[in-house]
Amino acid sequence: MEETKGDEILRTERPEETQGQETDLRPDRKYFSRLGLMYFLGAMAINAAQFLASFLAGLIHPGWLDDPTALMLLSMLPTYLVGMPVMIALIRRIPEAKIEKHPMKGRDFLAAVVMCFGVVYLSNLLGNALTALIGLLKGGAVNNVLVDMTASANLGVVFVFTVLCAPLIEEYIFRKLLIDRTVRYGQGVAVLLSGLMFGLFHGNLNQFAYAFTLGMFLAFLYVKTGKLKITIALHMLVNFIGTVALMLLTEFLDLDAYLELVESGVGDAQLVNYFLEHLTGWLLYGAYGLWLLAVLIAGTVLWIVALAKRRFTLTPGEITIPRGKRFSTICWNVGMGLFVLFWIGVMIVQLLM
Repeated sequence: MEETKGDEILRTERPEETQGQETDLRPDRKYFSRLGLMYFLGAMAINAAQFLASFLAGLIHPGWLDDPTALMLLSMLPTYLVGMPVMIALIRRIPEAKIEKHPMKGRDFLAAVVMCFGVVYLSNLLGNALTALIGLLKGGAVNNVLVDMTASANLGVVFVFTVLCAPLIEEYIFRKLLIDRTVRYGQGVAVLLSGLMFGLFHGNLNQFAYAFTLGMFLAFLYVKTGKLKITIALHMLVNFIGTVALMLLTEFLDLDAYLELVESGVGDAQLVNYFLEHLTGWLLYGAYGLWLLAVLIAGTVLWIVALAKRRFTLTPGEITIPRGKRFSTICWNVGMGLFVLFWIGVMIVQLLM
């Protein structure tokens, strides 16, 4: 059966296959290629907007290129005002399927919060270990320009872009738009593709590991509930704890003053005075560390229990791609290839910087 929408044909069923005759997967490969191409062109629009903004800033006021807050504005404003609207407009040209909405109990949401932080911190540890290993092999630390810029930028600017803008827009693009257009091939395909493309979109190995696992977990919640507000809330919480909360703690500690004291070789008495003056900050930092450890352990336990009880079941879609043909159909095509290769190239450049 075929359902026509605009100039696209949505296949909601496959014709009966005759014995010895293989299913023609060319329409499906073309569909994923077009989807990947829209994301690739959107990424090009984002990078072009960022480059143009930085180029004009260098002509108008070169000092902005040395200011972390100005750099963040030059990166984020073109992204959210120009690049991502273009990406959204391109993706929306491809027809979507509707996902049924199901309620989520309060206790299930709390469990999801703990599991979310558990998988993020565990995968972040693994990602950092891999990055450190690469740094040893190349003979120098791997720089993360985005993290360095965020750590030094204005707290209010960081809050607006990382806690408000990023979760809202990214969840819409990589959960709703992407999953609504791939779920008819099965929830597993939609969840894996959402996590992979979301992870690659971050453009650096430091963030890929946890963005990939976080993206898959949020995608699972979306396909099961159909409610984007749940994934947005979790994404906001993760970004707040990982950026704004940590920046606030750093300000309480005044780490710059501590490092100056250590480097100057002052006596123990001055160090004791420093710790007494910043006792509240160190206590909060200690509580933050204990909370991270607790949520990592609790989240890991919940994951083990959920996996043991097979709670992460994914249902097939209206269209089933035969085993052995899935990678070649979904990823081995022009559009998806361009998107994947571009972001892998960006990651390699970041590792070599």
